[in-house]
Amino acid sequence: MTSALPAVAILGAGSMGGAVLHGLVRSGLAPAVTVTNRTAEKAAKLEGLAGVTSIALENEPDGNARAAASADIVLIGVKPGMVPDLLREIAGDLRPGTIVVSLAAGVTVATFESILGSGVAVLRSMPNTPALVGKGVTGLAGGTAATAEDIALVRRLFETVGAVVEVPEDQIDALSTISGSGPAYVFLLIEQLTQAARAKGFDKASARLMAEQTFIGATALLEASGEEPAELRRQVTSPKGTTERAVAVLQEAHLDDLFTRATDAALARARELAAGS
Repeated sequence: MTSALPAVAILGAGSMGGAVLHGLVRSGLAPAVTVTNRTAEKAAKLEGLAGVTSIALENEPDGNARAAASADIVLIGVKPGMVPDLLREIAGDLRPGTIVVSLAAGVTVATFESILGSGVAVLRSMPNTPALVGKGVTGLAGGTAATAEDIALVRRLFETVGAVVEVPEDQIDALSTISGSGPAYVFLLIEQLTQAARAKGFDKASARLMAEQTFIGATALLEASGEEPAELRRQVTSPKGTTERAVAVLQEAHLDDLFTRATDAALARARELAAGS
């Protein structure tokens, strides 16, 4: 049986922090998790989860510091621009040996270490939203003081919500353009396929069912078969058939270049965020 994780705090349990929280609760591996949100309304939604203490900062202004002091792993889930102030707020309350993990896009390990001190173990993470259903991909990069044991522990935390890819920090932003933003690309493709179905006369419910279940079924087949996507595509694409004709049109649109340009644009924005713009 996998051993329990130490006490965890999630400061800013919004979209991503909340996804990680629900994965931890579902796994049963985190018996003590303290989370913070700005409003009582948001905090109330997390009350009652097993092992979770939910703090509303509008009621407890020092809630972040209290949460940080209660934990051995502290996840920073606030918006990137709020990170430096939050780190200054909690720096004096961290226990010796606490691991601090960033969920914030574009904020470097150097920023964390400059505020918390170079002796604090810092890791950058980049989860994606399918973490909410245990199907996430999380990129993980260790800072200068993070040991192999620290990284292994945080890896185990994120494995409660899906797969983990360990990368050097200089690859985190690039990873974010693939797995971090990637669910949005998939949802956009589903939207467009649904619209194509509607244009061919199908009602909204039928169009959604066909498009969404096709993506769900295709990815399930990919996972179960162990085959390369290109091989599965070839199996569907009969010579001189209808699928071959459709795939040719998609290839003529230069999807490879389109995805390269899209992910390059995302990477450029990540670098802008890191520069504070």
